[in-house]
Amino acid sequence: MDEKVLRDYLRRALSWHESHVDWKKAVAGIPEKKRGMRPKGADHSPWELLEHMRIATWDIFEFCRDGKHASPDWPSGYWPKKPAPPNAGAWEKSVQELERDLQAMGQLVINPKTDLLAHIPHGSGQTILREVLLLADHNAYHLGQLVLVRRLLGCWPEN
Repeated sequence: MDEKVLRDYLRRALSWHESHVDWKKAVAGIPEKKRGMRPKGADHSPWELLEHMRIATWDIFEFCRDGKHASPDWPSGYWPKKPAPPNAGAWEKSVQELERDLQAMGQLVINPKTDLLAHIPHGSGQTILREVLLLADHNAYHLGQLVLVRRLLGCWPEN
């Protein structure tokens, strides 16, 4: 396989929808009043899942590019403090920042100057390849949770 093709697959894995719904569809169309609701049997609201994905995506990307980056405290720094967005604009801001950081991570991955297999100098053995796979896996897991939460809340579009 050509290296350019591999890099493109990795970039696409951050937001693809070939084996499951993509993140944009998963967050689209959730009524504002349901964004902060935790349905019976679920540990998280749509807001908590979106914001958790945004924070983790930001953290992983920043770790890859900035040796001075300080990750949030685990686990409290990776989840919002409350189940509902703090204000009307917080949801859209989180969506925009998640998209920005996924695109930035994708650009890092497709850059031929990025050595996917080199150890990240400020890490403990991590590589960019590991981090992009970690990010794709992490977000796919939480997208599945988000779809289930939306179904439980009655706001998943049935096609």
